Amino acid sequence: MNINNVKFEFAAGTSSQLPPSTKPEIVFSGRSNVGKSSLINKLVNRKALARVSATPGKTATINFFSVDRFHLVDLPGYGYAKVSRSEKERWSELMEGYFAQDRNFCLVVQIVDIRHKPSADDMHMINFLVENGFPFIIVLTKKDKLKKTQYLKRMEELKTELGDFEGISLFPFSALSGEGAEEIRDVIDECVDDFYSTERTEDTDE
Repeated sequence: MNINNVKFEFAAGTSSQLPPSTKPEIVFSGRSNVGKSSLINKLVNRKALARVSATPGKTATINFFSVDRFHLVDLPGYGYAKVSRSEKERWSELMEGYFAQDRNFCLVVQIVDIRHKPSADDMHMINFLVENGFPFIIVLTKKDKLKKTQYLKRMEELKTELGDFEGISLFPFSALSGEGAEEIRDVIDECVDDFYSTERTEDTDE
């Protein structure tokens, strides 16, 4: 991942505004206030590429960032109750419209707060990804908020909480220390490499 070549490109507030899919897309999904912006900023080594807000639910668009060979796609946070009904409906239309399009989905980075049992919205999203065959990993944010014994306890509990899903890759992450960032970057690089490798093979077959 060439983090020296990162820039904001586009924000879409409705599905009709979504830009064409021209590069593989690494998609970041999670509930409001889960630490998504902090994760993105740490991965690309920028302090404020993705806005970190103290107000949950503030990110209301799908934001596209160009990162070397792929697009980093920042989805609006879900699950925030203090949002108007019309706004929730717009978010729903935007999200459903995005995933329904024929896009270059490369990897979904599904984000869950390690301190808590995955919410109903988290489980709904994971189910959606599994049922529709989207490749994804789960990043467990806010690891630095737990003591070692609490961390080990939560990792054991997650085995049960996510027990209905086989083979899910979990990546504990700390925005404070950056722990886990390099491993997540490696997965992203591998997925992007595989995307281009598959694309070249298909072009050769034609």
